[in-house]
Amino acid sequence: MTESVVPVRRALLSVSDKTGLVEFARALARSGAELISTGGTARALREAGLAVTEVSAVTGFPEILEGRVKTLTPQIHGGILARREKPDHLADLDRHGIAPIDLVAVTLYPFEDTVRGRAPFADCIERIDIGGPAMIRAAAKNHAAVAVATDPSHYARIAEEVAQHGGTTLATRRRLAQEAFARTAAYDAAIASWFADQEGVLFPPRLTFGGTRVQTLRYGENPHQEAAFYVTEARPGVATAVQVQGKELSYNNIADTDAAYECVAEFDDPAIVIVKHANPCGVAAARTLAEAWERALRCDPVSAFGGIVAANRPLDRAVAERITAIFTEVVIAPDATEDAKAVFAAKKNLRLLLAGGLPDPAAPGLALRTVSGGFLAQTRDAARIDRAGLRVVTKRAPTEAELADLIFAFRVAKHVKSNAIVYAKDQATVGIGAGQMSRVDSARIAAWKAAEAAKQAGLGESLARGSVVASDAFFPFADGLIAAAEAGATAVIQPGGSVRDAEVIAAADERGLAMVFTGTRHFRH
Repeated sequence: MTESVVPVRRALLSVSDKTGLVEFARALARSGAELISTGGTARALREAGLAVTEVSAVTGFPEILEGRVKTLTPQIHGGILARREKPDHLADLDRHGIAPIDLVAVTLYPFEDTVRGRAPFADCIERIDIGGPAMIRAAAKNHAAVAVATDPSHYARIAEEVAQHGGTTLATRRRLAQEAFARTAAYDAAIASWFADQEGVLFPPRLTFGGTRVQTLRYGENPHQEAAFYVTEARPGVATAVQVQGKELSYNNIADTDAAYECVAEFDDPAIVIVKHANPCGVAAARTLAEAWERALRCDPVSAFGGIVAANRPLDRAVAERITAIFTEVVIAPDATEDAKAVFAAKKNLRLLLAGGLPDPAAPGLALRTVSGGFLAQTRDAARIDRAGLRVVTKRAPTEAELADLIFAFRVAKHVKSNAIVYAKDQATVGIGAGQMSRVDSARIAAWKAAEAAKQAGLGESLARGSVVASDAFFPFADGLIAAAEAGATAVIQPGGSVRDAEVIAAADERGLAMVFTGTRHFRH
């Protein structure tokens, strides 16, 4: 279709969000456009001194049903949908006294905000917009002749074109139409998701969801891939955090930061998580963040270089000074003191994100993963083990100190790529084996890392000596457990459930290990 400019002679404005409304309407009025409006929008325009025609004057019918019906009439939709190049359409308009509408500006009832505020069911129902989406879709369908604005951010583009060209260009109308259909799709998706939740339907026959783009990224996982960042919900984390300083976040930065923040939220005491390539390489909980940092860093100081750091408490100056002593890509926390911000400010390229809160590890929700031709959906891994859920299966029960470390290690293992083996001691990881094809290899790698960390710290024996070990899934054979025992572990936590559980338990008893079963597996692929 060739480029064409359509003058804006009549504009219908009906907005829930009044941001920028008056300035936009003034720009249209200066170009000679007649303004048509509804209810509160008309009132706001009149109060600003603008001439406006009520929709009821156009339709010849008052708003009814407490405003449920006001624009659902031929006088409105005929004016929007008529094809200007078809004589019979124009004849229909003339026959019925309907004037064309050249621009529609609609922002929908704030259904998403209403649901987010946990409003009663009836209130949420009343916030489902009907006339708004109908006008938006009509205008978007007839974008050859009608411009549609669905967000205040669209006003400046339209006003500039009207001032420069006397109307809107086809290129702009097409772009606005695409955004309009995306807006109504996301709106309906929010309604469908809320309704499914109200009815307790976890996996409906049609799963719909929408997201709002907050950032177009330089590239994806690799430079030859394109990428963007979308927000879908107001769950505290990387998606809602304020970036205080630093370079633009990359695709990998965002993914790793999310992994780190989800992990650190698992712990009640002040905790630090260091992540590299989606896996924790150091985790510790302590009395202070500064102490937690030192102990998390000791686990794998080599991998920590260029890593992502997450804290579950507001950052203070002491921990900021320690974190900035090595090269760090991103730091995320609920908040930071002004002294801490000043320390980070000296590292211009370091990204500092403040999320305002922590994600709830037990919160419900869906996790999605694309596959060829579709996607998989599952509930989030919201399982959290505690002492009451553990079953001692060996002759020796774990000590109180071992028990605390076992729970700590298993919570870390939940966030490590499978097969996952985690050695921990005194609420700090000392060796992590991630993503191996065999569990025994993960056990050996974690033990090797613990030995290497000991060398880095100038210690005479492996950090794994006297530690506990967590496995995200059962040991299919005794070899993985034996490797852990040989590394110096004294207690084991695992889900259990293998056909060779008896063999594994016997191997633990032979070596004087205490072992508990959780009954819960934490695969992470």
